[in-house]
Amino acid sequence: MSNIKDTNEQESYWSLRYAENRTGWDIGYPSTPIKEYIDQLNDKSLQILIPGAGNAYEAEYLYQSGFLNVHILDIAKAPLEAFKERNPDFPESQLIQENFFEHEGNYDLIFEQTFFCSFVPTAENRQQYAKKMASLLKPKGKLVGLWFDFPLTGNMEKRPFGGTKKEYLSYLRPYFDVYIFKKAYNSIKPRLGNELFGVFIKNK
Repeated sequence: MSNIKDTNEQESYWSLRYAENRTGWDIGYPSTPIKEYIDQLNDKSLQILIPGAGNAYEAEYLYQSGFLNVHILDIAKAPLEAFKERNPDFPESQLIQENFFEHEGNYDLIFEQTFFCSFVPTAENRQQYAKKMASLLKPKGKLVGLWFDFPLTGNMEKRPFGGTKKEYLSYLRPYFDVYIFKKAYNSIKPRLGNELFGVFIKNK
């Protein structure tokens, strides 16, 4: 499971996780720090992407709040189908089953929510993540979300994979200016003290 660009391998792995209901990252509602950030947004025309979206509760909240240009991307079909069942009026064209690293687009805002922590934490994978995020954003576009703030264990199979603020910045700073990146004060109770909230602005 180390090759993040192997679409067949990734799709099989994540589809099995959904089929077996091994979705411990799924909290069943929008994550509080992201929800409160969304509540401060005024421009409903923003082009928004949520990669590795899973059941996409943040996307559901965005769409119900009038953000009609939100795009949901996941490599597995099951969560996209579940989202469509819950939101039958959501545009089919904005439900995207695809490998993030093969996706093409041009967005104002991308939300990070338990995506970065889901793939094997090699330096190469994390560098590719930062580079791809930047390539999908318009000039001065924003990457906003949550990153787990706990050490890597060395276990390359057990998700979620953690990291440190310093490490994350080493991957993101070549492509982004840091607007804010600090311990989240409003995490959900099970994750309190273990999340960093970040707003990063594309610098090129």
